[in-house]
Amino acid sequence: MKNSFNVSSAPSPVGHYPHAKRVGGLLFLSGVGPRKGGSNVIPGVKLSGSGAILDYDIEAQCVSVFENIKHILESAGSSWNNIVDVTVFLTNIDADFNKYNETYKRYFSDPFPTRTTVEVGALPTPIAIELKVIATLN
Repeated sequence: MKNSFNVSSAPSPVGHYPHAKRVGGLLFLSGVGPRKGGSNVIPGVKLSGSGAILDYDIEAQCVSVFENIKHILESAGSSWNNIVDVTVFLTNIDADFNKYNETYKRYFSDPFPTRTTVEVGALPTPIAIELKVIATLN
């Protein structure tokens, strides 16, 4: 049985880790950001020539993160409805939490998974959001 998963349709890891790892009946996803699979394109982000963030659209990034998570879950034998816990990392919680929360509610329904949202000073690529997810297997 394969225990670690890397998914070609999801963004390449920026370090030495798999997209997901199966342990018993659970699937643990590494942090997932909004970059498009197979590229370094970040939806909703405008970068300067030096790579600094000039502007970003948190809703576009949320949608992209959620789609990336769906790809990983499905490729690893789970699904969106099997998510039981979500940890959210935002780089600007004051500016982005409300829009993030609205977008989240369009993707998740009752009963909602447990969730923790924290602000971080930076993420490893020029993104404003990253999610870490735990799901049950199908």
